[in-house]
Amino acid sequence: MPILRVTDPADPRLRDYRDLSDVALRRVREPEEGLYIAESAKVIARAIAAGHRPRSVLVQQKWLAEVEALLAGDVEVPILLVEDAVAEAVTGYAVHRGALAAMTRPAPVDPRALLSAARRVVVLEDIVDHTNVGAIFRSAAGLGADAVLVSARCADPLYRRSVRVSMGTVFQVPWARLPEWREARALFRETGFTLAALALREDAVALDDFAATAPARVAVAFGAEGDGLSSDALDAADAIVRIPMAGGVDSLNVAAASAVTLWALRPHP
Repeated sequence: MPILRVTDPADPRLRDYRDLSDVALRRVREPEEGLYIAESAKVIARAIAAGHRPRSVLVQQKWLAEVEALLAGDVEVPILLVEDAVAEAVTGYAVHRGALAAMTRPAPVDPRALLSAARRVVVLEDIVDHTNVGAIFRSAAGLGADAVLVSARCADPLYRRSVRVSMGTVFQVPWARLPEWREARALFRETGFTLAALALREDAVALDDFAATAPARVAVAFGAEGDGLSSDALDAADAIVRIPMAGGVDSLNVAAASAVTLWALRPHP
C-alpha cells in the first residue's frame, strides 16, 4: 500500500479530512460525495469488516504499523502519514485516536427489506443530536434490535461523532431512511409490525405491561429531545408506551430511554 508523507496542511490529498469541526459543511459534503469519516483503528476495522471501503487513511507515525496491519496489504488505499500539527491544522482539532479514514458510503438500504427480516426495530424521528444517535445504535446492537429506521430529518448515523459514540456499531446494525409517516405506517402494517411510540401521554401503557404481552414483531419509535414524537408519528402508532418514573422526574434522555425499552423488549430464548 502506498505510504505518502504529507507535510502541507493545504495539500489537496487531505481534502476529505479538512475542517471536520464544521458540522454544517460535513452534513452537506458527506451524503453528496458519498463520504463519511471513521475515527480510530477499532472503528475503521469494524467498517472494513462490514464491507465498507476506505478511500484513504490519515495517520500519525506512532499508529502507522497498526493501520498497515489493518489494511492487510491493500495496495489501492493510500496511507497519508502526517505529523500531529498537520493533522490538527487540517481537521481543526487534536486527533487523539490514532487514525482517520475517509470511507466510501454504502448504497442506501430499502426499509422494506430490513423490516421483512426483522423482529425488533428502533425508529428515530428527527433526532438531530449525533451523540444520541450513536448511543442509540450502541444500545440497539447490544440489546438485540435487528434494525434501525431513521426519519429524513434525523441526524446521519455515519456522521463522525455518531460513528465514534456508537463504537462502530452503526456498521453492525442495519439501518435505512424511513419515508414520511403516511407511507411508513402502511409499510409497518404490511410487514406485520406493531408500532409502539414512546411518549408522555395520559393514555400511555407502562413499558413493563406492554412488554409482558408484546407481539412478535415490534417497532419502537423515539422522538427528539424536548419536542418528542410528532403528531403524525403518534397517529401512526398502534400503542403509546411510557417508562414509569420516580423522584419527580418525568422522562429519561432519549438514548437512555432506548436502552431501557430495548432491555424490556429483548428477545428471550
